[in-house]
Amino acid sequence: MSSPLKHWQAGLFRHETILLAVLLAEWLYFDSVGRRFGTLDNTFDILRHSSEIGLLALVMTPIMLTGGIDLSVGSLLGLCAILFGKLWRDAHFSPALAGVCTLGIGAMAGGLNAALITRLRLPPLIVTLGTYSLFRGLAEAITHGVDTFTDFPPSFLALGQERRGGLPTQAWIFFAAAIGIWLLVHRTVFGRSFRAIGYAPEGAHYAGLPVERRLAMAYVLAGVVAALAAIIYTARLGQAKADAGTGYELFAITAVVLGGTSIFGGAGSVHGTLLGVATIAVLSNGLVHTRQPREVAGMLTGALLLFALASGEVSKWLAKFRAHGHAAHPTPPLSAPDSP
Repeated sequence: MSSPLKHWQAGLFRHETILLAVLLAEWLYFDSVGRRFGTLDNTFDILRHSSEIGLLALVMTPIMLTGGIDLSVGSLLGLCAILFGKLWRDAHFSPALAGVCTLGIGAMAGGLNAALITRLRLPPLIVTLGTYSLFRGLAEAITHGVDTFTDFPPSFLALGQERRGGLPTQAWIFFAAAIGIWLLVHRTVFGRSFRAIGYAPEGAHYAGLPVERRLAMAYVLAGVVAALAAIIYTARLGQAKADAGTGYELFAITAVVLGGTSIFGGAGSVHGTLLGVATIAVLSNGLVHTRQPREVAGMLTGALLLFALASGEVSKWLAKFRAHGHAAHPTPPLSAPDSP
């Protein structure tokens, strides 16, 4: 088989190519059965409602590339939304100053996760499960479960409810974050170190990589981006409550795994994550337009996650099968020319 044909077939059966085909099939199906699904306004609505989960999924990608996980990002979003509202309403900060302080709080929360994981050598799953409860509990305690922050100024609400340059304002922030994280992961030494840590942590240590520093950077970045998502969430809804961001961490993890990032670390891509976010967003929006119960979206999202996990294992099995086939039928050596 010629080399160009091999490359074409390899690209055709890549995980991202298959996911793109699933996304296009979703779009075509919902456009044929749902009223006004394919309109430009609905496309903007999908962008508007998927920006927060998309940001969390983007920043979850480098964490999962290292073999880690962050279950606290949804709870941190809720806590940061509450603290932003409290700084604006009770401390009388301007929305800009409250936003800067909220980003700093997100960085400190991410730093807490980083310190527990890198200094105490605790498993990321256990650490972030603990901070998941801690952050949500703090949000409930601050608001006593009932206080809601509203009546934000129109200039701030424009961040989540208006358009700039024809697109929802938060879409520009999401695109900028996507480009920045893509460059970080795929075009810098940092990105290569994330994969190296996930693939072989001990080998990364022996290679001289500052593993703890890289891990700390990933979790601090997750805290900052979760705080940014909280600000956008508050601007979009016009209110901040203690239950903001509930379940968002599961959607973010699903999007990352659906995009082809291994749950064991070492393999994955930001563009795959973007496709995963788009697939989940189109599915959720399409089910609304076809008047399906909200529970159906959860079931189908879970089915997509299982499909992504199963497809990864099937790909590994096929690779082993092909390798075994090549070993069983080696290419015969070229015969030497007959001597005269």
